[in-house]
Amino acid sequence: MGGVALLARALGHQVSGSDSNVYPPMSTQLEQAGIRLLEGYCAEYLQPAPDCVVVGNALARGNAAVEYMLDAGLNYTSGPQWLAEQLLSDRWVLAVAGTHGKTSTASLLAWILEYAGLTPGFLIGGVPQNFGVSARLGESPFFVVEADEYDTAFFDKRSKFVHYHPRTLILNNLEFDHADIFDDLAMIQRQFHHLIRTVPASGLIVAPTADPAIEQVLAMGCWTPVERFSTVPGDCRWWADDAESDGSGFDLVLDGQSLGRVAWQLQGQHNIANALAAIAAARHAGVSPSTAAEALQQFRNVKRRMELRGEIHGVRVYDDFAHHPSAIATTLSGLRASVGDAPITAILEPRSNTMRMGVHADLLPASLAAADRVLIYAPADLGWDARKVFHGLGERVGVFASVTEIVDRVARDAQPGEQVLVMSNGAFGNIHQRLLDALQSANLCPVT
Repeated sequence: MGGVALLARALGHQVSGSDSNVYPPMSTQLEQAGIRLLEGYCAEYLQPAPDCVVVGNALARGNAAVEYMLDAGLNYTSGPQWLAEQLLSDRWVLAVAGTHGKTSTASLLAWILEYAGLTPGFLIGGVPQNFGVSARLGESPFFVVEADEYDTAFFDKRSKFVHYHPRTLILNNLEFDHADIFDDLAMIQRQFHHLIRTVPASGLIVAPTADPAIEQVLAMGCWTPVERFSTVPGDCRWWADDAESDGSGFDLVLDGQSLGRVAWQLQGQHNIANALAAIAAARHAGVSPSTAAEALQQFRNVKRRMELRGEIHGVRVYDDFAHHPSAIATTLSGLRASVGDAPITAILEPRSNTMRMGVHADLLPASLAAADRVLIYAPADLGWDARKVFHGLGERVGVFASVTEIVDRVARDAQPGEQVLVMSNGAFGNIHQRLLDALQSANLCPVT
């Protein structure tokens, strides 16, 4: 919704917005764009009546602002519908969908198009550091959008992505998530098939080779050419060969022909997959694979995706958005491959609706196996018993009821060379800066 606000402002509209607990980097972007931020949801914010109210999917019936809007008969729409009607109708939309990696892959794709001189527009659920903003109009027909399967609004229960009508579609992966609105994987697959139905026969779908859930979706019916990719050599158009163990380099292969080596700043097999998908999608828009490979070498990762927030006394503090067991395991695997035997402390906030419901709770201990120490934030209103769930990790795990306790424990125990990985899809009480401040004041001594 913040990105939609930025696009509306760029189109010349006067924009204000209300939300609860707005935090950087989005709050900073909005303020810099001259968009007024209002805390909470009050009827007074809609007086005098705006030309249009764009309603986010976090709002439900019973919300004071929503009830006033309906009673007053105000003109309203959803963010995805506004985007489709006001911006996307005459654009070549390149959409990135999937359970994991949407933000990173959309950022990679936008940067490749930018590097090739195409000046794309984009709407991404994070801040690509090559651009410094999460949304812009662009100066070409091309528009990259992070295509989310979450529902659109309280009055439109379809997935957001069905509004976007892409010509180029990336399907990164597909797992069960969003248990607050989907009963099972089949419900999500049905929404993904609705998305596939909107891609023209002259378009392109980019998909992995080894994702059974995506294969089942495609088997429901597909009217568009599909190009496959894999992180290992196989029966597909795109693959990576001779990859470094930490993912920092790989050979790009198309139809069995090597197109050269990619050396870049990112790590992990998952990011190699993201890169292959972005390169394939960019080629559909006219960018040569060799140009795309050059672009990757200058790509700077998205904020909050394995973002190094600082290093104090030899202790590195990272911020990552992982909030699903698969993403947690993948992120830790990438970090482990990068740092070798260095100790890793994983700090997790189970914040998403699905996490708080405990749907994936039984999978969490195994997803954290690559960490030497695990610190879990478990506030009193968490919907499951964290101590019981993580009991099998033994002395490696600690469960805490407050952010302050976690910060104090890290500052007390951390040693030079330690990697502290914080995973949350929220602000997490500004824990990253608090950790850095506490480490600065701590008297760290090397282990002897």
